Amino acid sequence: MGERNAGSFGIIARKSLFCLFTVTSILFILSWFFVLRSTGRPHFIDHTLLPNSKLLTAAVDNGSIATQSQNDVEPSIGNRSILVYNEEEESSSPQDKEPSQAKQGMECVTNDKVVLKVFMYDLPPEFHFGLLDWTPEGSSVWPDLRSKVPAYPGGLNLQHSIEYWLTLDLLASELPNAPNPRSAVRVHNESEADIIFVPFFSSLSYNRYSKTNPHQKRSNNKMLQEKLVKYLTAQKEWKRSGGRDHLIMAHHPNSMLSARMKLWPATFILSDFGRYPPNIANVEKDVIAPYKHVIRSFVNDTSDFDSRPTLLYFQGAIYRKDGGFARQELFYLLKNEKDVHFAFGSVQKDGIHKATQGMHSSKFCLNIAGDTPSSNRLFDAIASHCVPVIISDEIELPYEDVLDYSEFCLFVRTRDALKEKFLINFIRSIKKDEWTRMRKKLQEVEKHYEFQYPSKEGDAVQMIWQAVARKVPAMRMKLHKSRRFSRSLVRKERGLRSIPSPGNFW
Repeated sequence: MGERNAGSFGIIARKSLFCLFTVTSILFILSWFFVLRSTGRPHFIDHTLLPNSKLLTAAVDNGSIATQSQNDVEPSIGNRSILVYNEEEESSSPQDKEPSQAKQGMECVTNDKVVLKVFMYDLPPEFHFGLLDWTPEGSSVWPDLRSKVPAYPGGLNLQHSIEYWLTLDLLASELPNAPNPRSAVRVHNESEADIIFVPFFSSLSYNRYSKTNPHQKRSNNKMLQEKLVKYLTAQKEWKRSGGRDHLIMAHHPNSMLSARMKLWPATFILSDFGRYPPNIANVEKDVIAPYKHVIRSFVNDTSDFDSRPTLLYFQGAIYRKDGGFARQELFYLLKNEKDVHFAFGSVQKDGIHKATQGMHSSKFCLNIAGDTPSSNRLFDAIASHCVPVIISDEIELPYEDVLDYSEFCLFVRTRDALKEKFLINFIRSIKKDEWTRMRKKLQEVEKHYEFQYPSKEGDAVQMIWQAVARKVPAMRMKLHKSRRFSRSLVRKERGLRSIPSPGNFW
């Protein structure tokens, strides 16, 4: 009898516990339901607990974690922050805003202003404007842009002049009533900066001073690079980060040949990766920038498919090294084709003027790999509204994370282009409607490849700064990871017992 009573008591106790658990669960679910209704959507992430993010922030929509667009990110608080703002949003009321902003990605985020904070070294003039024969006045190492802007040499020097335009843009950001909009501003406290800018005109140094004089063992260009390495590696900013947050311009393929192997942790601005080993420069770490086109822009272009008599145009050096072998092969395949212009050309004997006329009157312009995967010819074609035909298997293109080049360029693999009649038949298959659509897109994007001072919204200067800004989060993550065990290493060097960091427990 006692055993039966004990069993009954156990059953009753279990039922009571089950009922209590059920009621508690229902109350818990109801409480969450009312909380969620009061907030309007589920917020499974408390953003106040996230670290200061610069360009990316975690968000939750429709029950899944997503990445916020730059429009949704508020300016972060504290040092080393990238500020994000939208002038149109500030000036308009919520009901005036479009429900969908999907097209902004194709507009290269020109409406989402990313203001990059840049600390620029005050390098001596011999590294920058002194190479332009500019002489400083007094103790200043920079020209006064309010009185005169030092001129850059013309001709082919202009192709790799990005170092000049970016430095001017940073200096202009400090002027009273600085031109707007801005994608980068100079700051004088490196702890506030997102990136450290090295104002060395490396391409100009190579173009002007790479040859040795009879009494020299080393060229002035090489000596400048050695001085730059010595200067940078001695700076506290470099020592703090190992150079990971530094930005170095080496747009000419042969610039920085001596220094690049020692400064590789930095982010390089390059024209391509043709003469770099992948551990020194790669698309994940570095920024590809456009050449400055050397032919005239096609202003007030009223031409159309029928008024451009040349089907396919190429003029330049035909016999090249490395990947440029395709040029001579294509020359023999195309030289006798009707309405195709394929000829040797150079900047001499009015070559630039002739190339301008030729591209402006052609439907398609060939961009074939030369000694390196890229050439200025692509950007000359864009400025001419001549649809580029790219035959360069290893080419990397500027801003390709925000621009779809297939909308205004044709790509042909080298092995296919070298097949008999393949290329010419492919070009002839592009009909008037498709060409017209691509040419219209060229006119829309051409502003992204224009270098000018002062810079304007969406031009090459602003686009390069924005491309650099998109590298900053990954750059910062690498820098933070490199510091994981720095404290334990210091304690070990001091002969003290190393204390495991909290990260070791995860």
